[in-house]
Amino acid sequence: MEQRPHISSWADCAARLVAVAAGRDTADLVLRNLKLVNVQSREILEGWEVAVADGRFAYVGPDASHTIGANTEVMDCKGRYVMPGLCDGHMHIESGMLTPAEFARAVIPHGTTTMFTDPHEIANVLGLKGVRLMHDEALMQPINIYTQMPSCAPSAPGLETTGFEISPEDVAEAMAWPGIIGLGEMMNFPGVINGDPQMLAEMAETMRAGKTVGGHYASFDRGPAFHAYAAGGPADDHEGTRESDSIDRVRQGMRSMMRLGSAWYDVESQITAVTEKGLDPRNFILCTDDCHSGTLVAEGHMNRVLRHAIECGCDPLVAIQMCTINTATHFGLEREIGSITPGRRADMIVTSDLKTVPVEVVFARGERVAEGGKILVDCPHLDWPDEARKTVHLGKHLTEEDFAIAAPAGANKAHVKVIGVVENQAPTEALTAELPVVDGLVEGEGEVCQIALVERHQATGGVVNAFVSGFGYKGPMAMASTVAHDSHHMIVVGTDRENMARAAMRLGEVGGGITVFKDGEELALVELPIAGLMSDDLAQNVAAKADKMVAAMAACGCTLNNAYMQHSLLALVVIPSLRLSDLGLVDVTTFELTSLFVEGQT
Repeated sequence: MEQRPHISSWADCAARLVAVAAGRDTADLVLRNLKLVNVQSREILEGWEVAVADGRFAYVGPDASHTIGANTEVMDCKGRYVMPGLCDGHMHIESGMLTPAEFARAVIPHGTTTMFTDPHEIANVLGLKGVRLMHDEALMQPINIYTQMPSCAPSAPGLETTGFEISPEDVAEAMAWPGIIGLGEMMNFPGVINGDPQMLAEMAETMRAGKTVGGHYASFDRGPAFHAYAAGGPADDHEGTRESDSIDRVRQGMRSMMRLGSAWYDVESQITAVTEKGLDPRNFILCTDDCHSGTLVAEGHMNRVLRHAIECGCDPLVAIQMCTINTATHFGLEREIGSITPGRRADMIVTSDLKTVPVEVVFARGERVAEGGKILVDCPHLDWPDEARKTVHLGKHLTEEDFAIAAPAGANKAHVKVIGVVENQAPTEALTAELPVVDGLVEGEGEVCQIALVERHQATGGVVNAFVSGFGYKGPMAMASTVAHDSHHMIVVGTDRENMARAAMRLGEVGGGITVFKDGEELALVELPIAGLMSDDLAQNVAAKADKMVAAMAACGCTLNNAYMQHSLLALVVIPSLRLSDLGLVDVTTFELTSLFVEGQT
């Protein structure tokens, strides 16, 4: 396995760093004529200079002339700002529909030089081996990609069936891998609250290794349950959507991770805890959580989140801290990344403005990796094995009969529970609707269409059907995806059972991805052959296909922002209120399976 470019440990290159800073040796790179953004002191230092040796900062001060030799590259920054490279504190590479290499290639020009990733999507499909593949390709990249060992596969035991399950023994093994930084988000918060031995054992293995436990408390309950979860050890949480959510978490010693992904817009509603309430900003972190390739190519990555935070009224220097030094400190890496100070990895951005933050030049580990929006380095790929590419097992040929919902005997109408999609947020609403019954089958009507979960790991041929509202689809259509957080079976949403069957079979044929059918014809297809989650094609090519997918959804009547992300979370049985699993409809407020039909009202 290649790790590129090589980065020496601080201890291994300390002698040279000291010699360069003292003027006894010369630097590899010196940046001059700049305004230094110092996130340690939260100030801008005009006229300071930066010297780099062995991929690390050796000298940061008012005059680096004593570090310049015949072989030193000198860059005139022409009065621009130099700030630390951006860190994403919580994200899932698979949500970009890209491999770690292609995700890195997409985000490097946007100034992201560090990512803390949780590959629990592939863990649900391929288990520990899938995590290792993601981890290994991550270590090959020219930027820092740290991996959190997934904690919850399944995310809610007893409510879903995954392709593989993660055990405390798996967690203990992974903690010894070189790129593992901690435990991924602990989504099974009821398990923690109720003292589940497996959840506590996973967190204990992480703490014994001296690493960070990621949090995920998707509940509005602030009673004893919330305090019990905090006592269990999760060190952060990204599931907040309100100002009070951020405040409550920080008061319990958690870092509040505020996310702006492709469909999650949770920064504006929470950052007022800092900008208006005046809370200590050191405990607030910016992240993306989920960004698909279209967002990365068209809008950006952490630079997009940073700009948004500034637009929401946050002081630019505070916002920069929230995606640099705050993140590094949270994971115990403040001596390694997150600031332009001696000894740290030489990750930095040259920009001409601290409000709009145009990313003009990017350095990672002292190497110029991007300039003018163009990547300048290679991002090496693993040779992904066949077992990672052949993961869609339907078990039978699906027909429209598999998507039929039988009404209670003798009913002319059916009173049913409906999953209500909420634009730009992960939670759903628990709705009800009275739907017509035709020839003994319940039919969708108006805003309410069908949703089905198709089992794709064990070839059982199982299909579970329910109803969903909020997409706005009209006419005969269907959308199917093998990206279905977190169990990653196949989710099919449609207004017509024949189109739903066609869409499902199409994904079985191509080995996974996303497809949209209308009137029996395929309008768009995004092939995701690796685990049914990712493509190893270039980000711009995947983004182009994703754009066609979004256009196809619009052609079917959908007007929601980034509705694909809502589609992909309809099986996530750890975020309220209603979700669908291979075992049935799940009430996530009680963590119980529930009947599709409203009791006593059919």
